[in-house]
Amino acid sequence: MTKLYEIRKDIETWRKSTPDQLREELAELRKEQFNLRFQKATGQLEKTSRVGDIRRSIARIEAVLSEKSKQSA
Repeated sequence: MTKLYEIRKDIETWRKSTPDQLREELAELRKEQFNLRFQKATGQLEKTSRVGDIRRSIARIEAVLSEKSKQSA
């Protein structure tokens, strides 16, 4: 239940953000995703669920960016 609350809070925060801020957050998440892939390949990854969490966060931010672009058009 706590995780769902945090996700909703993050989405609301992202909806209030500007597209530039969202793109910065997206870049940070993609860097983290890249690092996690290397950790997984070398066997150093401890929290394997983090890979999926990052992937879903990226998708959520892209959805919010899409919403914003449709509203401005």
